[in-house]
Amino acid sequence: MENERLQILKMLQDNKISAEEASRLLAALDEPQTSVVSGGAKWIKVRVYDLNTGRVKVNVNLPIALLDVALNIGMKFVPKEEMGQAGNIDLQQLLTAIRHGAVGKLVEVEDEDEGIRVEVIVE
Repeated sequence: MENERLQILKMLQDNKISAEEASRLLAALDEPQTSVVSGGAKWIKVRVYDLNTGRVKVNVNLPIALLDVALNIGMKFVPKEEMGQAGNIDLQQLLTAIRHGAVGKLVEVEDEDEGIRVEVIVE
């Protein structure tokens, strides 16, 4: 958790996020948003919202059993220069958490320049 706090402060220092956003992110780290249960999660849901309208632009529901297959296919569409730049999210750490039963909202990323918010939820 300390690593996440340092990443948020680094983004604030680099003017990638505002002080208000940093405050919100730091507060969110203190809130319990995920829990670990064995065998309960069946779906991973990815939602992309338009920040201007609040409407869902992309809605993907994927069975957990197909997660590895979907990632292998999806990674073929990510340009090499953008590999590993997904908002400093450690993809391997996220996959490990999902495989070990983490549920709830695992990721929420906003890009104000593009006007989108992406959420990854495991249910």
